Amino acid sequence: MKDDEIILRIETFDAANGGGVGWYEDKGAYHLYLLETDAPIARLKPVGTRDEVRLGYWSHRRKWEDIDDMGGCVLPLDQALDHIAENSIFWTWT
Repeated sequence: MKDDEIILRIETFDAANGGGVGWYEDKGAYHLYLLETDAPIARLKPVGTRDEVRLGYWSHRRKWEDIDDMGGCVLPLDQALDHIAENSIFWTWT
C-alpha cells in the first residue's frame, strides 16, 4: 500500500468521525493524536505489502504498546481505523 493511500484513508476516518484527529509519520508508522490536546490516540505500522497494519495504543507506561499480548494485532487498515473509533483504550489519554 502506498503512503498516499494510507494518508487518504486516515483523513477519511477523521472526517467520518467528526474531525479533530491529526497524524504524523515517524519510523515507518503513522501516529494519530488529538489535535486539541496533542494526546496520542493510536499507532498504525504497515506490515507487508497489503493494507495490513499493526495496531498500537499509548499505554499507562507512556509508550506505544500492542493491543494484544500475543505478538500484536494486525488488521486491514479500514478495520483497524474502525477499531480505533469504537474502542475506548485508544481514547484514554484524550
